[in-house]
Amino acid sequence: MKKTVKVVAAIIENNQNEILCALRSHQMSIPNKWEFPGGKVEEGENYQEALEREISEELKCKIKAGDIINDNTHEYEKFIINLISIEAKIVEGTPVATEHAKLIWLPKENLDSIIWAPADIPAVKEIMQANEGAPQ
Repeated sequence: MKKTVKVVAAIIENNQNEILCALRSHQMSIPNKWEFPGGKVEEGENYQEALEREISEELKCKIKAGDIINDNTHEYEKFIINLISIEAKIVEGTPVATEHAKLIWLPKENLDSIIWAPADIPAVKEIMQANEGAPQ
């Protein structure tokens, strides 16, 4: 039986209506695919606490995690991921790629211009659909 991993992902938006996207490095599983940064939920943590800890460790900046945007379960070849995407704002520092190959800020309407890890795609679609209805 495949192991299910509970993971939180940060949908970090800047003042220019852009979202932070992270490119998975060659050393990571699912390499060279884009994702929203985040990581595994530890025992005893709620989703927001887990996300704030993971972003602090991975991107060396502080965020304030907000509402859940998307909750999706995706089955990969070797494991199942339950990916909870959460809106977040940077409250201190600037994101730095310590584990990822690259970080970019991408306008919401262009999120589909890069190749995403399959588990992140439902959140990408949800953000883009919400953006279509938003006043410009």
